[in-house]
Amino acid sequence: MDPNAFYFRGSKDSKETSISPPPPQRTGSASSLHKSGHVIAHSHRSSFAENLRGLPPSPRNQRHPSFTQAAIQELLNHPPASRQHNPRFAGRDWREVAIGELVSKDEVAWVEMDTTVEDATMALLKNTSSKVVIVREDATSSIPVSTFDYNDLNAYILVVVGLAHPSEDLVELYDTVATKAQARVSIPLRDVQPIFRKESLVTLEGDEDLAKAIEVLGSGVHRALVTNHDGEVIGVLSQLKLIEFFWNEGVNFRVIDDLYPRLLRDVGVGSHQIIAINADSPLTEALNLMNQEGLSSVAVVDNGLNVVGNISSADVRHLTNAASFPLLQNSCMHFISVILTEQGAEKGKDSFPVFHVNPYSTLAHTVAKLVATHSHRMWIVESASPSPSAPGTPSLGPTVFVPTPSSSQTSLSGGHFPSVPPASTLPGSYLSGRLIGVVTLTDILNLFARSTGLNPSDPSEQRARRRRSSSSSIRPSIESTRASLDIRR
Repeated sequence: MDPNAFYFRGSKDSKETSISPPPPQRTGSASSLHKSGHVIAHSHRSSFAENLRGLPPSPRNQRHPSFTQAAIQELLNHPPASRQHNPRFAGRDWREVAIGELVSKDEVAWVEMDTTVEDATMALLKNTSSKVVIVREDATSSIPVSTFDYNDLNAYILVVVGLAHPSEDLVELYDTVATKAQARVSIPLRDVQPIFRKESLVTLEGDEDLAKAIEVLGSGVHRALVTNHDGEVIGVLSQLKLIEFFWNEGVNFRVIDDLYPRLLRDVGVGSHQIIAINADSPLTEALNLMNQEGLSSVAVVDNGLNVVGNISSADVRHLTNAASFPLLQNSCMHFISVILTEQGAEKGKDSFPVFHVNPYSTLAHTVAKLVATHSHRMWIVESASPSPSAPGTPSLGPTVFVPTPSSSQTSLSGGHFPSVPPASTLPGSYLSGRLIGVVTLTDILNLFARSTGLNPSDPSEQRARRRRSSSSSIRPSIESTRASLDIRR
């Protein structure tokens, strides 16, 4: 394999394609591709994905007819609320369920400190269940020392292409990594740990009950490693897995199940502070924003602040082959369109962004969407009052809006992607609404914990620590924003 190059392997008869990173830029200058005028050359061999383009005919030719607008709106307003009950939890109090019952050792993937970033990336792409690989010192060790996930992959890609913004003490390291990547020198995970700025590992014993898990994850910790009495990792418990459990088994847990029919505005969940990015901004702006602010996803909005999509750190998996490299300097809307097109090709029907709810959505509606889309958050949009007697939609500002001047927008040649219509013409622009807030898995788990008499920590403390760990940011933190609409230009 070519060291320090992201690639996908196709069939054994297909060619193996790698990305040659562009010449590294001085990362400390906070320069970007669109500002420097740098253009990435595409003299690579055809990738497996590229060779498939046009053969067979486009899946759109065999797709099912698209829903009418009314049918789409009905689906978004009332998503399927099916639950997959597990009979072994029937009739049990959730406090009697052990953490170890929710995890599986099959979800644990290991790499070593001396594993190259590229091999760690391939292991991450294969581990679709927990979306994380655990890092140990060497193959003889059973003690975890770190993790590698899509946030880390995002940070590494930004360094390789010269778009990261390091603090002064890390400029030399960032330049060294970018130079080695250009020279195709293998880089082990050990050498790039400071780039990732990892949080402390959180472990829970498998025989502890869920009360401990819901307090920890409801305090803002995204995942915990589950161990046995010998300290051996037997699984990974994420916020989403815990939410899925309480959704599927909620009928057995009366206190939590009684919360589901209530409206979001009545249960008091959701943040008053949000960060969004304009649909016409380059994708690199979104990736940098997530990395700098310690976020796992950002809302994508049009010029009217209507939600038209969502970009998460997990979406960087679409950027790990040569054919996808031009996406970095195309727009966020272009990237969303490509993702939806690929999903449509896989599922045989058109895909639509469904990452929004409104203050009058029920908690059940919100959780059903989170579980169905495997998302970490839902964006709250304005909605008309459901009845003349109901109070108006509450204001949840401030919104931090990150547009990019049209003069700085650049598209790279050589991409094999469909043209993208204006954001205002996509389904999300008229099926969603104006962005006013966000509700996360942390918010919901915190609500569950408090409703059952537990005392989770304030999630804002964990969020603040996460943003402080991304101290290389050259953007002001959301914590210092004014209590009004802040449009950055």
